[in-house]
Amino acid sequence: MIATLLVANRGEIACRIMRTCRELGIATVGVCSDPDASALHVREADTAVRLPGASPADTYLRGELIVKAALTAGADAVHPGYGFLSENAGFARAVTDAGLVWVGPPPAAIEALASKTRAKELMGLAPLTRVTEADLPVLVKAAAGGGGRGMRIVRTLDALEGELAAARAEAAAAFGDGEVFIEPYVEGGRHIEVQLLADAHGTVRTLGTRDCSLQRRHQKVIEECPAPGLDPELAESLYASSAALARAVGYTGVGTAEFLLAPSGRAHFLEMNTRLQVEHPVTEAVFGVDLVAAQIRIAEGEPLPAEPPAPRGHAVEARLYAEDPARGWTPQSGVLHRLRVPTGPGVRLERGYADGDMVGVHYDALLAKVIAWAPTRAEALRRLAGTLEASRVHGPATGLGLLIRSLRHPEFAEARMDTGFYDRRLPELTAAAPDPYAPLAAALADAHGRSRFGGWRNLPSQPQLKRYRSEADGVEHEVRYRYTRDGLEADGVRVVSAGPDLVVLEAAGVLRTYDIAVHGERVYAGNTALTALPRLPGPPAPEQAPGSLLAPMPGTVIRLGEGVAEGARVEQGQPLLWLEAMKMEHRVTAPAAGTLTALHAAPGSQVEAGGLLAVVQEDVQEDVQEQEDASAQRDHHTTTPPRENP
Repeated sequence: MIATLLVANRGEIACRIMRTCRELGIATVGVCSDPDASALHVREADTAVRLPGASPADTYLRGELIVKAALTAGADAVHPGYGFLSENAGFARAVTDAGLVWVGPPPAAIEALASKTRAKELMGLAPLTRVTEADLPVLVKAAAGGGGRGMRIVRTLDALEGELAAARAEAAAAFGDGEVFIEPYVEGGRHIEVQLLADAHGTVRTLGTRDCSLQRRHQKVIEECPAPGLDPELAESLYASSAALARAVGYTGVGTAEFLLAPSGRAHFLEMNTRLQVEHPVTEAVFGVDLVAAQIRIAEGEPLPAEPPAPRGHAVEARLYAEDPARGWTPQSGVLHRLRVPTGPGVRLERGYADGDMVGVHYDALLAKVIAWAPTRAEALRRLAGTLEASRVHGPATGLGLLIRSLRHPEFAEARMDTGFYDRRLPELTAAAPDPYAPLAAALADAHGRSRFGGWRNLPSQPQLKRYRSEADGVEHEVRYRYTRDGLEADGVRVVSAGPDLVVLEAAGVLRTYDIAVHGERVYAGNTALTALPRLPGPPAPEQAPGSLLAPMPGTVIRLGEGVAEGARVEQGQPLLWLEAMKMEHRVTAPAAGTLTALHAAPGSQVEAGGLLAVVQEDVQEDVQEQEDASAQRDHHTTTPPRENP
């Protein structure tokens, strides 16, 4: 029996594992990097051990430090969570060699399935070794790791070599293994998973399917169980092949087989994840099981229950990331001032941050997961969308609005989605009109806090002016209101009540209620984020030199493009460098053809948001010559001919 368990992870999944441990009466040990010293998962643990450093490579990926931490803290077991070292056979072996219980599959099974190429071989599949025009498009993928790292779609043969090199470099940087392989790319496919559960007594069980088709950059955003509209015969074949793969490698514990379902109905095996999945709560909600508890009991040697659990209803999960979908899914950082999600019957919240926590740049941008269960899919979607709409998230920009609109989009509601959903729908999902009354609500709350309506005089007062900038679209708003004997008045809107925390307006016969929160210069009217501006515009910000490339977010420069150096000639769209922030890579490209006149970034250097990375002086000589030629041509045609003598 496990008495004390070290969770070799951070954030939401560490908190999730610790909750089950408390229910089972197991003490917990957390680990933390320096930026995570006061993180929620550290506060949730009974004790914690510091891993000196900030980057994952120096902390959560240091297996020897984590094993030492477990021994130092008196733990007798280690749970890896997901990500980091969860699928590292060497780490699993180091844990067991130290006399600790490994809450996961055997190291040999992890090793057998760690490489996607080896896993495909076990399923009787083989990657492409030679690509022709007939094979296009193809997908270049890292053999180790996942999450979209080291993955490239190739549509032309000319691009193949360059994308292979880029994928190898990214895979080597992310996983320490630059091996990649090539497989056909399935357009318009659905991402389908099978949940596996296996004990050490020979029982291998499948717990339904999940659909994880809504993805950005090959990372999942919304998941559900069961996969809607799946042919029963196909589902049975996926169960059988997944279980056979698990038996072939002597698998125990929790695992997931992943498939891509083509529009033709053919299922393509992708990989076997030898760990707990991020989206495991939807399976738990439908089957009424605790998969973390099952992992622990299997690690303790217990057999699975004789009867498999029966599925009931439908569950959907939405991942709330600190990111800006409208700006290329750019990760966001800063203080999370408020995270309020109304939970109740059928709604579950898994969070890795609490109010006041700092969302840093070193790790994944996942703030929380919200899960809704209901008897039917339509009810589950409605319940989850309503819950998210009633939530309050104040701090870095998030995908909250995108999630709500995705759940209510007809294509998703009718289960017609595929992995290209956001490629097609992102502009419309991020172009929602801002609330026109939110700035007025913010201004009235501010007025109440400053004057408590004491500004009325017998003579007509001059309108008061407040200026705000909407954080969603950068638009500036001027709000005017005046004090009267009846309180505050604004053109076209009746002020029903106004206080520093709550404002009620009536516009076009409809009452609108706004809860107000102020965090420094940022004001939230509901979930509408506004920045208070001075009454009069200040001096314009200093202009950057033409061709300046600024960092879109704080992060680390991980590599430069081939041949990139000061004085080099670059083409429009040519990759100059790659930034890594929150476990995602972001490519910075040349805005135009020209000369790289300045380069302020080097591999390993840290940059701040808005920091100058490089300057590209655009080619103008040809344009100037063309203008001179055109001007000369115009002069030639418009010159007045000399008059002839009479």
